[in-house]
Amino acid sequence: MRLCRPALRPFLLLVLAAVFGNGAALAQAPAALGDADYWRLVVSPYTLHFGADEDNDREAVYGIGLERQRADDWFWGGTYFSNSFGQPSGFVYVGQRYGNLFAVEQLFAKWSAGILYGYKEPYEDKVPLNYNGWSPGLVLALGWQFTRQFSMQANLLGGAGLMLQMSIDFR
Repeated sequence: MRLCRPALRPFLLLVLAAVFGNGAALAQAPAALGDADYWRLVVSPYTLHFGADEDNDREAVYGIGLERQRADDWFWGGTYFSNSFGQPSGFVYVGQRYGNLFAVEQLFAKWSAGILYGYKEPYEDKVPLNYNGWSPGLVLALGWQFTRQFSMQANLLGGAGLMLQMSIDFR
């Protein structure tokens, strides 16, 4: 297993601002929005890969995306990321978020499914059902809502790895 680390300075600044700031400069709290829909900015600074595949540890993995969270717990979104082989990639998806998991208010689970693009030759066999760089994708996540605006989650990327993701909610 190897921890991929891109530049961390922007990530750490957002974490500090979200956790220790009052949040007014970053976002309006989703809870204050009532039943309204809101946006979520997602940043993924770390990925831990499973297995001993040396090719899998070639490049640092980073990602940035935007989600639209609906009041009925469904969401849709897209992310741009550099895969572990240094190829620009993307994922467009829909999913659902389940809050108050196991009666713990801050704990949540999510799933998202969609279309993944970017795993091309010579790495097209690293994701299942890949055709010319296009393949289906499924991500399962478990997260913690630290404040009304800021959360972190761990995304399970099939059998390939675990991605850490930070999120800022805003109107």
